[in-house]
Amino acid sequence: MKQLNCDVAVIGAGGAGLSAAAAAAAAGKNVVVIDREESCGGVLCQCIHNGFGLRYFNEELTGPEYALRMERCARESGARIMLGETVGSVKRHSDNTLEATLFSAANGVTQLNAKAMVFATGCRERTRANIAVPGDRSAGVYTAGSAQKLMNLTGMLPGKRAVIVGSGDIGLIMARRCRWSGIEVAAVVEILPEPSGLPRNIAQCLRDFDIPLLLSHRCARIMGRNRVEAVEIENLITKERFTFQCDTVLFSVGLIPENELLKSMGVAMNPATGGPCVDGNCQCALPGIFAAGNSLHVHDLVDFASLEARRAGEAAAEYASRGKLPSADAEVSCSKSLKYAIPNKCVPGSACEFFFRPTVSCARAKLTALADGQEIAKKMCISVRPAEMLAMKAEIPAGSAKVEFLLEECK
Repeated sequence: MKQLNCDVAVIGAGGAGLSAAAAAAAAGKNVVVIDREESCGGVLCQCIHNGFGLRYFNEELTGPEYALRMERCARESGARIMLGETVGSVKRHSDNTLEATLFSAANGVTQLNAKAMVFATGCRERTRANIAVPGDRSAGVYTAGSAQKLMNLTGMLPGKRAVIVGSGDIGLIMARRCRWSGIEVAAVVEILPEPSGLPRNIAQCLRDFDIPLLLSHRCARIMGRNRVEAVEIENLITKERFTFQCDTVLFSVGLIPENELLKSMGVAMNPATGGPCVDGNCQCALPGIFAAGNSLHVHDLVDFASLEARRAGEAAAEYASRGKLPSADAEVSCSKSLKYAIPNKCVPGSACEFFFRPTVSCARAKLTALADGQEIAKKMCISVRPAEMLAMKAEIPAGSAKVEFLLEECK
């Protein structure tokens, strides 16, 4: 078994992992990035549309361009990137160092020892099975991401006429991509009373192409023995049912953070996000373990994931130097109008940036931060909706035991 030692190991070479690696390496640490794919960038490599990098690089880039820029930043900072390596397990030693066992066809088995680890393993798509849509197991059923990969990386078309189930951003982008490629899109079907994707994607991907968006509708059944022939759609308000003839169904029904490695280590998980519980340094309940990006909570923009991961990389570098970080003693909570607040704990006497996912839709709302019942920050939010994350920076007073966030609609 090969042996490899480093200060900071980053698991995942997507936008978040590369950002964390660049930050830790820039702090002078020996950084190794591991990814099971043969190239950096993760899902960015199949996202050939633009709209990436406006906040991180102040430029508008395509997904592959963003991935190449992030890889260059990581390598130029001094990080070593190991591709085609799968992490089989991670364990902690009695001296608090961490050990990852890597498997690859090229190098066999490698034992990687690190003082700190950043988990940036991204997320996976929910499938037809996750929402239990009945019907035969016919050909022509894809997740939106797998269809995107098929079309953008291999140049193959999934079919001729599609129905898209769910209005997540990948599904909206794939509606436009299908139309560009000559595939007719019968409709986008959304079970919720409002879209799940960003407003700009609703406008640019559906309205600009006159693609119908059916809200409060569900896919009741997929029909077709060998190949999809039609889907049955139910109006959840009127209970009326009708069918669309099609040969392809794409599911865009949400993302699940990929955290099997962290769960196997006994890291405390947050049921509201599907990711681990972290403090203001993106550190998990186990010291030296950090998480960022979509494995922590699903972001709506990769720029936000990269900025968050930069903080994780800097904190991991500090932990590798000192063996500890300031204690996060202030518990964080939020009102029912917010699904979650990240981080779950913060360090009293320091500044911290928080991210939220609202559960309500309104034209204007006030976001308020309270420390032990006293207001410490507030922010006016325009056009609040569950599809878009909210963010707020706040100075946490020394000695604070509890920080609470309230989101209130402004009439």
